[in-house]
Amino acid sequence: MSEINTRFAPSPTGWLHLGHAHAALFAMRAARAAGGHFLLRIEDIDGPRCRIEFEDAIYEDLDWLGVAWDGRVLRQSERRADYDAALARLDAAGVSYPCYCTRSEIAREIAAAGAAPQGPDGPLYPGTCRGLVMPPPSREAAVRLDCAAAGAAAGPLTFSDARAGTVTVQPCLFGDAVVARRDIGTSYHLACVVDDAAQGVTLVTRGLDLLPATHLQRLLQALLGLAAPAYHHHDLITDDAGRRLAKRDAARSLRSLRAAGVSPAEARALAGFPD
Repeated sequence: MSEINTRFAPSPTGWLHLGHAHAALFAMRAARAAGGHFLLRIEDIDGPRCRIEFEDAIYEDLDWLGVAWDGRVLRQSERRADYDAALARLDAAGVSYPCYCTRSEIAREIAAAGAAPQGPDGPLYPGTCRGLVMPPPSREAAVRLDCAAAGAAAGPLTFSDARAGTVTVQPCLFGDAVVARRDIGTSYHLACVVDDAAQGVTLVTRGLDLLPATHLQRLLQALLGLAAPAYHHHDLITDDAGRRLAKRDAARSLRSLRAAGVSPAEARALAGFPD
């Protein structure tokens, strides 16, 4: 049996809440139960939104919660060269293209089309810049994956999820998704698969809301020649109205619970892990 390595990968754009606590505890306990390693990654590629006080609070909150990780912390802001290399490989394979469209231009084109195909995040990009010969003057480009070409290059793919079983990948579930934003030079999906491979992650545990993202990430893994981890998409911690917790829910943040006198054991229980 191969070694089980899991990870927790928060973004320092707000305070950790009970949903983060559940994800971190789930990943740590999965690794510990198998005698593997639990790793920490700081996903700080979105520079304008990331703040050092939030990153410092991540370490403080995890320590208070009783979450201990193995090895050094990987920070995405230090890995631009690795993302550039991955993008160069996609370009060489002919499965990506520059996109010069602004959000407002995309919205206008979708509105003009009437009924646009829908993906998990809303209407799909209409492919305006695919095959574009002459780029607009003085405009920076994002990079998009040509999902049809990528699917043809990768061939039939599946991924294994502990809840959903063997899932057949839909290469165009997200359409021609952005793999590098023009402002940060990469994307969540690209950085995620490159870093999971770099850290030797063999089991990705995360919320059920990210199950659709695995289709795109599995496709990128195949195109980049990266090993495919197993997945376990778990339930989400919700508020009293059944809505997924978000960083805007400051009242449920770990720091606010700590300030209110909640003990680490009580917080773990609230996060779904009673001792």
